[in-house]
Amino acid sequence: MNGDNERQKEGHTMKRREFLHYGVKGSAMALAVAALPGVAGGCRLSPSAGFASRDPEELTISQMQEGMQSGKFSARSLAEMYLARIEKLDQHGPAINSIIEINPDTLAIADALDDERRNNHIRGPLHGVPVLIKDNIATADMISTTAGSLALVGSKVPRDAVLATKLRQAGAVILGKTNLSEWANFRSTRSTSGWSGRGGQTRNPYALDRNPGGSSSGSGAAVAAHFCAVALGTETNGSIINPSSANGIVGIKPTLGLVSRSGIVPIAHSQDTAGPMARTVADAAVFLGVLTGVDPRDGITSESRGKAYSDYTQFLDPNGLRGARIGVARNYFDFHEKVDALMERAIDVMKQSGATIIDPANVETAKRLWSSEYELLLYEFKADLNKYLAELGPTARVRSLKEAIAFNEENKEKEMPYFGQEIFLEAEEKGPLTSEPYLEALEKCRRLSRDEGIDATIRKDRLDAIIAPSGGPTCLIDLVNGDHFLGGSSSAAAIAGYPNITVPAGYVFGLPVGISFFASAFSEPTLIKLAHAFERASQFRRPPRFLASADLGA
Repeated sequence: MNGDNERQKEGHTMKRREFLHYGVKGSAMALAVAALPGVAGGCRLSPSAGFASRDPEELTISQMQEGMQSGKFSARSLAEMYLARIEKLDQHGPAINSIIEINPDTLAIADALDDERRNNHIRGPLHGVPVLIKDNIATADMISTTAGSLALVGSKVPRDAVLATKLRQAGAVILGKTNLSEWANFRSTRSTSGWSGRGGQTRNPYALDRNPGGSSSGSGAAVAAHFCAVALGTETNGSIINPSSANGIVGIKPTLGLVSRSGIVPIAHSQDTAGPMARTVADAAVFLGVLTGVDPRDGITSESRGKAYSDYTQFLDPNGLRGARIGVARNYFDFHEKVDALMERAIDVMKQSGATIIDPANVETAKRLWSSEYELLLYEFKADLNKYLAELGPTARVRSLKEAIAFNEENKEKEMPYFGQEIFLEAEEKGPLTSEPYLEALEKCRRLSRDEGIDATIRKDRLDAIIAPSGGPTCLIDLVNGDHFLGGSSSAAAIAGYPNITVPAGYVFGLPVGISFFASAFSEPTLIKLAHAFERASQFRRPPRFLASADLGA
């Protein structure tokens, strides 16, 4: 499902055009490409490229703003650098295949934003910053919105997703769309994360034969591989947390209602949300602030009124763990001894940083959530997808779930070469949202995940947050058998609609593993404070080396 398969344990046309097509010509392109790190290591751009001694791979949003303000570089030079890197390492070289489509207007947008800066008009902290967004988030421009499916190729969305509009208004440079697990990983029970009929298979930049996680597969891999500053993902259950963990980056799954879902290809309105994926908590906090706000087209966002912030960087406190009460959800442990060892090391870091550790602090209802959640998702998927598809214009090939099923069957050699559409078929058999089984599943999910789940655990031990492994070292890409992840902890927060932040916690044979911080509704300020303090104290993250396979000597 739009995620890391918590049920386990609880068209390339525009992309493939030559880079020169986008106006990156002559010496600028030659310099950018020549300065790119090799697939097994890294080097710095020369000072003449405008980045002085800073490693461009690790530039933060604040460093980009400082550089653009001082004139050391521009929105255009940043965009050129990332586009050249995408051309070299995503489409060729190790071929991460994380980008499904490049925005042909990228450099024109960057130039316009540079003009604004020269006229002393700065839109905000994302002004001129290159970003990528997942290909299930609508953009009413030259870029397609397909959820990775050939069925939506050529369809025109009626308008931007609200989040796309917010990014444009904030001055972000949208480089393009990222690949994803097709239909946000809610088509088959035997799917492979990171594969879509339109985009093919995304690879993990830490080990090219490994799964990138899903469903925000391309967003996670692109951020890790330095193809953008930050990326936008979506989640129903684990789709931000899992790929962020698998790709060694930070992911924030916000409270349901903190950000708009208007214009996002849906799975289920009870759980769907979008959120930031970044290399640091600080960058994720900047990005989150741009996304918040009440949207009349998405009624649930009214619940965020008075609880949302436009600036979450105010909560970045390097001493944020001091005096915090952190609960350890041990019922999410014990699926891999090396992951457990990383968690123990993380707990030690928190203790040394002044946190009080309550151990265990289990979410007692965790194992009772899956069956009701799956029933709920099937009902809502049919209703929500039918509504979304019906609003597409006459260019759409499919206007309902039933028609999408027929399209897949008619084009099964391209759409179903490895796995089928059992979930689609199950969902199509469901009735309306007034059905008693749906209403019972909804009530049970909310009660078990909220009142008797996360909220009960928080109340019992007066916790600021609960921690657990975000996932394990990611599995091999397996198009024969599908995903086989070992474990994770995203379900409770996802089903409750509560916030969850994953931060790098170390590596198992060179494969990233994250640790999750989650708590009750609208607790993003506290979670950001804790996650930032942990990140600063641990400094566990390291960039990928684009190895062919896992480093068994690590």
